[in-house]
Amino acid sequence: MSSEVMFYVQHLLGIGHVMRVAAIVREMTRRGVSVTMVSGGEPVKVLDLGGADLIQLPPAKAMDKTFKPLYDENSRPIDDAWRENRRNRLMEVFKELRPRVLAVEMFPFGRRQFRFELEPLLEAAKAARPRPQIVCSVRDILVEKKKPGRNLEMVELAQAHFDVILAHGDAKFIPFSATFPLAGRLGGKLRYSGYVVDKGRAAPKGAPGAAAKGKGPGEGEVIVSAGGAGELLNAALKARPLSALKDSRWRLLAGHSLPEDRFQELTAAAFRASESQESAGGFAVERARPDFQTLLANCALSISQGGYNTVMEIIAAKAKSVIVPYAGGEENEQTLRARLLEERGLTRVLDEDALTPENLAAAVNSALKAPPFPDVPPFDANGAALSAEIIAGLAKKELKSQN
Repeated sequence: MSSEVMFYVQHLLGIGHVMRVAAIVREMTRRGVSVTMVSGGEPVKVLDLGGADLIQLPPAKAMDKTFKPLYDENSRPIDDAWRENRRNRLMEVFKELRPRVLAVEMFPFGRRQFRFELEPLLEAAKAARPRPQIVCSVRDILVEKKKPGRNLEMVELAQAHFDVILAHGDAKFIPFSATFPLAGRLGGKLRYSGYVVDKGRAAPKGAPGAAAKGKGPGEGEVIVSAGGAGELLNAALKARPLSALKDSRWRLLAGHSLPEDRFQELTAAAFRASESQESAGGFAVERARPDFQTLLANCALSISQGGYNTVMEIIAAKAKSVIVPYAGGEENEQTLRARLLEERGLTRVLDEDALTPENLAAAVNSALKAPPFPDVPPFDANGAALSAEIIAGLAKKELKSQN
């Protein structure tokens, strides 16, 4: 068994990381590149790899927004024996695949908890003959590192192990240096791909192929998507009758990380709200759907937490939106990106600590009054295709025989 590209990804709480990588993987398979995704998170039911192979490592997950500690598939804290077993499995996979390109998502700019397996993997790749090209796939905005020396540690790892640092953003919108002060030390290794958007699954509003009015899924609805954030979904139940869209159907989409008991509680609360709110439309409650972009293309408004993938899909669909960015723990990535979009008139932002039904309804009403989307987005949104092109190009290069 072998693959031209081995792409390692680890998601912990939401599925945004693995979905972004999947979009790039699909683009590579369209170019005829053989790819194997190696996933270290829990299996994702809606994952589409376009025919690429998937190898599932023993999964690790987080149980809350602190990401500490980490747990195995049986919800037991991982220990040294678990780490050794997974490290050994990952090394076996690398030896079996013999890739021309090894791509690692986030590390060394994130996923530090997995250095127990990633540093040995990178050392094995450097020692391999022929030596594969080594790529870091990293999003546009990093979480601020508060511990002294952490940024220096990351840049030293990047310099020592990686040939290309592929930042999935646009320097004209926000440069990598805005949240990684030592970006200048990466030199020519740093390349921007543009933002990763899977454009093939849905058409934007008004475009050929978009659903006709009254016929498409999500037509005229408010689409509330929140992953595992029950707080936002519950606030939406109470915000609907206070908003200008009180007669529209509000479709609540919960991620698979929301526990089943809380999902059932949400479903029951939505039923009660539909019965008590004297307006048409009511609520629908579902788990995340694979046609999310189609829902966005047809909706009256999107309400979301605003993770990287969701934001890009909102912009691609030209949907009016309210973003309530997740800001738990040390996270500031979603807030920063959402504020940049708000400055350009592309969304309305409601801070998480200000989330109330009244404030959410006010944000909805404000978003409805926003001007139409510009014809051209404020950033390069061709990131999936360009990322695939760059990685495929590395795979086709003559393999290195020396460091």
